[in-house]
Amino acid sequence: MTIAQTLKARQAEAVAAGVATKGIFARHAENAELWDVDGRRFIDFAAGIAVNNTGHRHPRIMAAIAEQADLFTHTCFHVAPYESYIRLAERLNALVDTGEDNRTMLVTTGAEAVENAIKIARASTGRSGVIAFSGAFHGRTMLGMALTGKVSPYKKNFGPFPAEIYHVPFPAAFSGVTVETTLAALDTLLASDVDPERVAAFIIEPVQGEGGFNPAPDELLRELRLRADKYGIVLIADEVQGGMARTGAMLSIEHSGVKPDLVTLAKGLAGGFPLSAVVGKASIMNAAHPGGLGGTYAGHPFAVAAANAVLDVIADEDLCGRAAWIGEKIENRLRTIAARQGMERIGDVRARGAMIAVELVEDREGKTAAAGLTSQVVAEAEQRGLILLSCGTRYNVIRLLPPLTTPEDVLNEGLDILEASLEAAFSKVAPAGA
Repeated sequence: MTIAQTLKARQAEAVAAGVATKGIFARHAENAELWDVDGRRFIDFAAGIAVNNTGHRHPRIMAAIAEQADLFTHTCFHVAPYESYIRLAERLNALVDTGEDNRTMLVTTGAEAVENAIKIARASTGRSGVIAFSGAFHGRTMLGMALTGKVSPYKKNFGPFPAEIYHVPFPAAFSGVTVETTLAALDTLLASDVDPERVAAFIIEPVQGEGGFNPAPDELLRELRLRADKYGIVLIADEVQGGMARTGAMLSIEHSGVKPDLVTLAKGLAGGFPLSAVVGKASIMNAAHPGGLGGTYAGHPFAVAAANAVLDVIADEDLCGRAAWIGEKIENRLRTIAARQGMERIGDVRARGAMIAVELVEDREGKTAAAGLTSQVVAEAEQRGLILLSCGTRYNVIRLLPPLTTPEDVLNEGLDILEASLEAAFSKVAPAGA
C-alpha cells in the first residue's frame, strides 16, 4: 500500500465525508510543481484554486514571512494594531479604481469578504435586498450559499437560506444566454419582485469561477453601473478568483472600464496565506459603525506580510503581462487541438488572461454537456502528472489556472500532458455524434 493510500484510509476515518478532496497528498511544492508523499511529481494547473498566482513558496514571500515571524505572530489588530496592515490597506486603496477615495478592511476568507461587503452595502444604503447571478459562487457560509447560483454541491441540503437574495441569468455565449436576456430578466425582477429602492447591492464576478469561467460582457457591466447609479445601488465586484493579476489586469473588471463601488479580494492576495479584503469608496466603507467589522484573525500578520510581498512580486515581475502571455499561449494551443479531427467534443475554449476554460460536449451541434467525459480527462491528467480542476453549472468545464510564474518549459510540458489526456479520454468513448 502506498503512503497516499494509507492517508486516504486515515482520512476516511478522521475527516468529515463532506470535505471532498482529490487523491493527491502533498509533501512539498515549488513554483508550478508539486510532489506527493510517494514522490510523484505533478505540474500544478490549479494553483490552490487561483491562490498561488505567484507560485508555491515564492522566495520573496517566504522571506517576508520569516521576517514577520521574528517579530510577532498574533496580537489581533483590534487589540494592538500594526503598521503592515495599514500599509497594505494604503496600497489596496491605491490599486482599486472606484473613482473616489477608498478605504480597506481585511478579513481571512473570500466568503468573509463577501459577507462584509454585503454588510457594508446594507449599512450604507439602509436597504436589505441583494441581486446576484446564476452560476455565481460567493462562498460556503449561509449568506455565501444564498448568493451562490449553483446548487450541487454547494447549496444542496443546507437550506433554508437568508431572505431577500435574488438571481438573474448570467450571460454565456456558448449556452445562448445573451446580455439582452439578462437585462430583461433584471428589469422584470425590479418591476415585479423587488423594489429597486429596497436593493442594497448588485454582486457579480467579472469572470465567473465555479460557473464555468464565463467573462461578464462589458455591456452587462456598463448596464449594471447605469442601474446602480440610477437607483442608488452598490455595485460589488467579486474579484476573489479573478483578481490579483490572474486575468492580465490587477482586477478582472478593469478590462471593461467600469468602476465598481466595492471590491472583494482573497485567494491570490497573499500567495498561499489566508487573507481577504473589502476595498471600496470611503463614503460607503465608512458607513459601518466602529466595532461592526473585523475578526480575531482578520488581517493576520503573516498573511499581511505575504500580501505586501505579493504586490511587490506582481509589479516587479510584471505578472499582469505574464498572465496575458500565458493565457494567449494556452488558448492558441487549445484551439489548435480543438480543430483536429477527433477533437469534436471540445465545444468551446474561452480565456480572460490566465483564466482559461475548455468546455466539453457530447456533440458541438447539440452542445449536450459531457460531465462524465470531463471527469475522465481530469483523472487521466492526474495519472500523467498534471493537476486540473473542473467547474461549470453543467460540470463539463475544465479550468486552467497555472501559476503566473510558471516557466515556459513547465507550461509546455503541462499542455502536452493535457493534450494526451484529452486524446486518451476521448478514445474511450464513441465518436462524437455517433
